[in-house]
Amino acid sequence: MTESSPIASAEELPRTLPIFPLSGVLLLPRGRLPLNIFEPRYLAMIGDAMASAPLVGIVQPMDSEQEGDPPEVYKIGCVGHITSFKESDDGRYLITLTGVCRFDVGKELPIMLSGYRRVRAHYNRYIGDFIRAKDETVDCSRLKTILRAYFQLHGIDVNWNAMENATGEGLVTSLAMICPFAPSEKQAILETRHFAERIEVITALMEMAVLARVRGDDSGIH
Repeated sequence: MTESSPIASAEELPRTLPIFPLSGVLLLPRGRLPLNIFEPRYLAMIGDAMASAPLVGIVQPMDSEQEGDPPEVYKIGCVGHITSFKESDDGRYLITLTGVCRFDVGKELPIMLSGYRRVRAHYNRYIGDFIRAKDETVDCSRLKTILRAYFQLHGIDVNWNAMENATGEGLVTSLAMICPFAPSEKQAILETRHFAERIEVITALMEMAVLARVRGDDSGIH
């Protein structure tokens, strides 16, 4: 499912952005990402964001196994607008982020006492993210051809009537975010230059996974 954020241009986005490093998590413009927040530093981050600009950057660490120092993160992330917020009885935050625009990760600022990380964010290369792709310009035919085999491969149950009738950006964004791609594959999807390339990358990843199973090579399955 996708949803538009009320933020309409890069001028409305902050230059200093708190980041939430999450391995294997993908957020795309107009995608919706539910999160269960329980770590103290990220509770502080969300609390601070809700008190000012309800925006955080979702990025992936380059090495999720790294211990000690904060892990280096990939240089491209996506800004998420907190469009749903609820505090649970045990103090957790249940939020939904709606993707706004990708950003380049610039200089990292010193970590504050609250413990979360902040960076200088640059949006200039991603102004096109504010423009929704028109359904009639999105060719999903090859993608839909491989979907059934890919979902069967991973044991994913879907409403096929709804899936076959789905079109356009909403379908592609939802598939990119929910499918069990490897972290590096999700980063490749995020870094596509334009929407048509994003469709090509997702389709190719699915085709390679299915072909690997047909050949009996589990190395291509994640």
